Amino acid sequence: MKLIIIESPFAGDVNANILYARRAVRDSLLRGEAPIASHLLYTQDGILDDNVPTERQHGIDAGLAWRHVSTKTVVYADLGISKGMEYGIAAAKTAGKDVEYRYLDKQS
Repeated sequence: MKLIIIESPFAGDVNANILYARRAVRDSLLRGEAPIASHLLYTQDGILDDNVPTERQHGIDAGLAWRHVSTKTVVYADLGISKGMEYGIAAAKTAGKDVEYRYLDKQS
């Protein structure tokens, strides 16, 4: 299994974005990948508060630390590219990792 980092929006319509991120994780798993979606993990109750800037940054940085073992970053882009996603994409490129864009809702 390839280890990948998933980028999808979190801030904004948090409930809709969580549902979308779960779909992205499922899509990745069904492709035979082993994804990390730190924005789903670290923002759970009792872990980090995404509304506290220092905690949000800590969560972003912790998720991006996985880039050292990941094969690539996959950007699920149906809902657009957020500032946090831009940060993750730039970090992947700086680390020399491939960045792949995927769309779950794209019409065939």
